[in-house]
Amino acid sequence: MKIPTKKLKSGFEMPVYGLGTWQMGGRDERDFANDDVADIGGIRAALDAGVTHIDTAEKYADGYSETLVGRAIKGYDRSKIFIASKVQEKNLGYDDILNSCKKSLERLQTDYLDLYLLHRYSKGHSLKDSMRALDKLVEEGLVKHIGVCNFGKEHLAEAQRYTKNKIVCDQVHYNLEFREPEAFGLLGYCKESDVFLSAWRPVGKGSLLGNIPPVLQEMCDKYKKTPAQIAINWLISQPYVITLSKTRSPDHLNENLGALGWNMEKEDIEKLRKEYPGQKLVSDVVPLG
Repeated sequence: MKIPTKKLKSGFEMPVYGLGTWQMGGRDERDFANDDVADIGGIRAALDAGVTHIDTAEKYADGYSETLVGRAIKGYDRSKIFIASKVQEKNLGYDDILNSCKKSLERLQTDYLDLYLLHRYSKGHSLKDSMRALDKLVEEGLVKHIGVCNFGKEHLAEAQRYTKNKIVCDQVHYNLEFREPEAFGLLGYCKESDVFLSAWRPVGKGSLLGNIPPVLQEMCDKYKKTPAQIAINWLISQPYVITLSKTRSPDHLNENLGALGWNMEKEDIEKLRKEYPGQKLVSDVVPLG
């Protein structure tokens, strides 16, 4: 299928749904017992199904997730794949960012990144220098677009002041249950600033799919969709919101794709926003996005 896209006022365009790769190849370090064949197969299955946005990071499996992505995209038309990666918190110095990006490109076996993000805000580094490094990468043609990840409203606004390039995306934890981006104004700020909010863990690693609350079941019945499809569509039916989900299961991928190509009615979006139970404002998840 052709994955729908959203376009900013600036003209920048992204698919509403992308494939995440967190835990492919391992967690913080490479897992040598990992089923690499299954991970590569999962990425290729997504590409074959029409998914074009692949999200990874140098922190994932200590860079090995990027290696798996690089192996998976061999034989595909690179110009039709949107690859995003992230530089981790400890490497946010000016020179470190330049070096990290080049190493990511080597692992991914590509000449450029479509999107490069700061993985987390770091108090120990100059954000001004970090953004200057991102600008340098854009100038050199190694990165097409820049963004941030796990930034609150204030830090996003600060980052915007330091760059001559547009920040197109803030990738954060956001779903039916976890509402920090709403509660602390990030979602509204992204809309005002013409920035995509890219929601990771749209179904909470499956936690939203057990003990289905009545309001979610009501939406499943109305739209003839599964809970996962409702949870994903609730996100992408909102202006400026896109999402990422990690799966290597063809069945889960096909189910997720069933969340695309239709829009939930505005009153139902608001009903879920107000009535979905157990909402949290503070995450108990380490923000690895």
